Amino acid sequence: MNVLLIVVLPALLLVMGVPIFVVLLAAALGGIVLSGNPIQALHSAMFGNLDIFPLLAVPLFIYAGDIMSRGGIARRLIELILSLVGAVRGSLGIATIAACEVFSVMSGSSVACVAAIGKLTIPALKKNGYGDVFSVSLVTATGVIDVITPPSITMIIYGIAAQQSVPQLFLAGFPAGILIGVALALYVVWYARVQKIPITAPAQRKDIITHLKDSIWSLLAPIVILGGIYGGLFTPTEAAGVACIYAIVVSMFIYRELTWQELWVITVESSALIAQILIIVGAAGAFAWLITTSGFPAKLIAAVDHLGLQTWVLLIVINCILLFVGSVLEPPAAILLLTPLLTPIVYQAGIDPIHFGIIVTVNLAIGMFMPPFGLNLFASHALFGTPLPKLYRGVLPFLAIYLVMLVLITYVPAITLTPLRLLR
Repeated sequence: MNVLLIVVLPALLLVMGVPIFVVLLAAALGGIVLSGNPIQALHSAMFGNLDIFPLLAVPLFIYAGDIMSRGGIARRLIELILSLVGAVRGSLGIATIAACEVFSVMSGSSVACVAAIGKLTIPALKKNGYGDVFSVSLVTATGVIDVITPPSITMIIYGIAAQQSVPQLFLAGFPAGILIGVALALYVVWYARVQKIPITAPAQRKDIITHLKDSIWSLLAPIVILGGIYGGLFTPTEAAGVACIYAIVVSMFIYRELTWQELWVITVESSALIAQILIIVGAAGAFAWLITTSGFPAKLIAAVDHLGLQTWVLLIVINCILLFVGSVLEPPAAILLLTPLLTPIVYQAGIDPIHFGIIVTVNLAIGMFMPPFGLNLFASHALFGTPLPKLYRGVLPFLAIYLVMLVLITYVPAITLTPLRLLR
C-alpha cells in the first residue's frame, strides 16, 4: 500500500498532467485516510512546512531579483561586462557567459536570466556572425547557471528539505558554477575559431570607465548580499530582505528607472510566482509527513542494500532519475518530491549531504534545458521566436558539456567540498 501511495499514485497523476501540488496532496490525503489519522494532520503538516524562517529567503530573493532585472541594476552590470571584451575571437560569447554568471548572483530565476541576458546579448551575437540558433541556444543553456550559483533558490529549498546549512551549500556551489562557465567559454572559443567569427573591436578605455561609473551601485549588490552572509552580518534570509531594500532604493531613488506603479506591478507578478512555489512547499510537507510515518525510507534503504549497488553505480542511477524528473518538473517541485526519498539512501551510502545537494542542483539545472520539455527551451521559444526543433538541436553541444561537468562534480567531491574544508 505504501508503494502505491508514495510512488505509483503520484507517477500516474503526473502522467495525467495533474498539477504537482495536487499530486502531493492527493497522496498525503490517501495515506491519512487509510492510516486512520485525523484529517487535521494534513493541515499541521502543510502549514508546519511553511512556518520555517529560512524559507522566507525564497520569496525575498525572487522579489529582489525581479526588481534588479527591471530596475536597471542587472542591465548596467551586463553592459559593463560587454564593454570589457574585445579583440579576441569569441569574446562576445564569453561575455554572454560572464553576464549570466554575474546575473545569477543577484537572481534565483533561470527564466529571468534568459530574458534579461538574451534581450541584451542575442542581437549583438547575431550581428557578430554567431547565427540565430547558436545565439539563442547559448543563452538558453547558460541561463541555468542561475540555478547553480548562489544565492540559488534551488539550494535554499534543498537545504530546508534535507536539513542542511544553506550558507555551506552556497559556498559549495561557487566552484561548480565557475567550472561550468569555464567549460562553456572554452567551447565558445573553439566554435568561434571553427566558424571564423569576426574578431570584435578592442575594448575602449573611455567606454569601460563610463560603464564602470554607471554601474558602481550595481557592483555593490552582490558584495552586499554575499559579503553580508559570509561576513557574519546576517543570515541568508536576512540577506534576502536586505537585497530587496537595496534593489528598491537603488532602482527608484538612484537610477530612477522604476516608478511606484511599476514597483507595484513587479510586486504583484513576483507574488504570483512565489505563491506557486509556496503552495508546492506546503503540499510537499504533507507528502514528506506521509513518507516519514509510513516507514517507507527504511524499506527503500533495505531494498537498495539488498541490490548491493556500489556507490558509483548508485550515483549513476540517482543522476538518471534526477535528469528525467528535472526535465518535466521545475527544480523546487522536483526537490520537494524526491529529497525525502533520496536522502536516506544517500546518507546510508556515506555520500556527503552538501556534495549531494550540488549534484541535485546541477542535475535539475540541466533538466531545465534538456529536450523536449525543459522550461528554458519554451521560454526562449516564446521570447526570441526560435523554432523548437532547431533549438533542440542547438542546445545538444551545451547539453554534452553540462553532462561531462556533472560527471566531474559527481565523482570528484573535492570540487565542491574544498571551499568548505578551507573555511573550516
